[in-house]
Amino acid sequence: MFGRIDTKDTALVLQQVEGMYREVFSRGDATFVRRAFEWAEQCFTGRYADYMPIDARYHDWEHTLQGTLCLARLVHGRHRAGAQPALPQRIVELGLLAILFHDTGYLKRKSDAQGSGAKYTAIHVMRSIAFADEFLSHQGFSRSDVMAVQNMIRCTGVNANLPAIPFQEEAERIMGYALGTADLLGQMADSAYVEKLPVLYQEFAEASRFDPAHAESLREFSSEDDLIKKTPGFWQHYVLPRISNEFGRLHVFLNDPFPDGPNLYLQKVEENMSRINGRATRNVATAT
Repeated sequence: MFGRIDTKDTALVLQQVEGMYREVFSRGDATFVRRAFEWAEQCFTGRYADYMPIDARYHDWEHTLQGTLCLARLVHGRHRAGAQPALPQRIVELGLLAILFHDTGYLKRKSDAQGSGAKYTAIHVMRSIAFADEFLSHQGFSRSDVMAVQNMIRCTGVNANLPAIPFQEEAERIMGYALGTADLLGQMADSAYVEKLPVLYQEFAEASRFDPAHAESLREFSSEDDLIKKTPGFWQHYVLPRISNEFGRLHVFLNDPFPDGPNLYLQKVEENMSRINGRATRNVATAT
């Protein structure tokens, strides 16, 4: 079911997501997925209101496409597996909007001349929630639908208190947990993930300079190499427990075929962690 897709290619990701949407909802809104992509791309390319194009270099448009593709695959896999409760069309559509807009908190207004959107790292989830409200309300979405999107976006916060999120229904909660799972796996399974980690460190470093209130938490890593070295621990002690426990093992719906087939995403993440560990071993050998 899954092949390697170039997530820099918006049209290709859109085609994949549209195909999976049509299979899950054969009588769904044939224009919805394309419209949602157009809205999000409009925002990320500086064609919405007075916002500039995204200038955060790690949390860029490709990062959003990676999470979106992973989420669509997960929902598609869950549908094929016949999992219950089945996710209604409305909830899946709101979930796609949520993943497409989950990092809009990195966008800057044209009057915001200092630094890049990375300076908002510590507060980007709340900014994304506010942006989604602004944009979707303008498009005529109901308060209930906007709240659903906001609750799903909350699931992407590293320190999110999941039991405190005011989900309005069970399907919304499942979709939110699927979104949180996809956000983590979509980026960590990237074949270029290890090479992008220095850019992620630079985002943290910029945020610590511009955001004194959160500077302490943003200085968890002392250097690019320190962040890279600690990433396997982040995977083992945060991401795996998060997706396996709090998020309810929804990642198993990425197994191809379900239930016992290989999981491309977990395989790719493990390959990336092995690359980092191998790099550390080589550095130690060189030093000695």
